[in-house]
Amino acid sequence: MYTTGIDMKSHIESRINQANEVVQGLQSHADDITEISRAIIHCFEQGGTLFVAGNGGSAAQANHLCEELTGRYRETRPALPAHCLCSDAVAMTCIANDFGWEQVFRRQLEAFATCIIDEHEEQSCNDLLLVLTTSGNSENINEALDFANDLGMMTLGLLGRDGGESKSKCTLNVTLDANDSAAIQDGHHVIIHAICEAIEQWVLESIEND
Repeated sequence: MYTTGIDMKSHIESRINQANEVVQGLQSHADDITEISRAIIHCFEQGGTLFVAGNGGSAAQANHLCEELTGRYRETRPALPAHCLCSDAVAMTCIANDFGWEQVFRRQLEAFATCIIDEHEEQSCNDLLLVLTTSGNSENINEALDFANDLGMMTLGLLGRDGGESKSKCTLNVTLDANDSAAIQDGHHVIIHAICEAIEQWVLESIEND
């Protein structure tokens, strides 16, 4: 049997306890998660696209949310327009090389977001940007939020710690007040699946009512 000099079980139990503490605290954010879900549903109702971005583990979660919406979560239903801004390594490395890493999400929004100019020549956008960040201080995330806000997009955040700079840039946010990035991401993952539950229920009810 392989052994080490560390108390492995205690580290595993500590990791589980940190995750449990954050997840149990999500009940206090249920109203905010509901509002974020409603905003995404409204985006889809208006023919908009949900753009999602994150770095590292948050990039993996951004990708996961998008595949649940374009593919399926539980039920087979129409595909939903969710675009992950951190899934195209070629585009990201091209942009980073030519414009800097802080531009990798902003530049893609510039390419793919759709703006509407009304009869009064006022600009609006039915698309949404959802960002995931445990610190709220990632420069590429905040550049994307600034650009999205300038376009008239609603901006959503799944954040951690005190929300960092991203918090004031988001129209709606859920900020998990924890110091451990892994525990924050554990909480974010539960939120992602809660959002999927709400959206999929809306789709199925819409189909039944047609």
